[in-house]
Amino acid sequence: MHYINSVAWSPDGRLVASASVDRTVQVWDPATGKCLLTYDGHSEMVYAVAWSPDGQYIASGSTDKTVQVWQAYTGQRVRTYRGHLDYVRTLAWSPDGARIVSAGEERIAHVWYATTGELLLSHTQESYVLAVAWSPGDQYIASGCEEGGVDVWDVNKGQTVYTYPGHLWAIYAVAWSPDGKLMASADEDWTVQVWEPPAQGVVTAQNADS
Repeated sequence: MHYINSVAWSPDGRLVASASVDRTVQVWDPATGKCLLTYDGHSEMVYAVAWSPDGQYIASGSTDKTVQVWQAYTGQRVRTYRGHLDYVRTLAWSPDGARIVSAGEERIAHVWYATTGELLLSHTQESYVLAVAWSPGDQYIASGCEEGGVDVWDVNKGQTVYTYPGHLWAIYAVAWSPDGKLMASADEDWTVQVWEPPAQGVVTAQNADS
């Protein structure tokens, strides 16, 4: 039995991918619990996993400092992105599937072209980046940091548009609403806050204990 660092549903909701400390990513059928595929291309533990929007590929990020993209149904690796200087803790595909953002303990988020692996831009953060999410319109990325801030930055310019300072603890998850008007962020203190990015105002804050 090994610890699971992250899980992700396939876009059609039929499969689940899990990233583990045993250096593998496994693809499961949740209806039967059967493991359909094991990807073992990383040399160290895998922190992050994400499906491409079309469901054909999976991207995985590891403490081996690489992001690897592979075919979801065969496990064949198609590309390795090298450029991180420290652990990769989080990653996400753009909604159009053309780019991938990855980030981690070097305090830099990298945006790559998914098809070529070319580095498009790098965005420096104040601390470790533990969560990233693309806006529905592909224009912005939200990144949650260890020191408690959530940065929203322009993907095309690499510039921070605004920073949400409402949390006091490390941010482990961020998500946009489907219309892109709201953000949800979850921290180490078991608190989830929903807020409006332009105004930086908290709409609601919910603690997991309540």
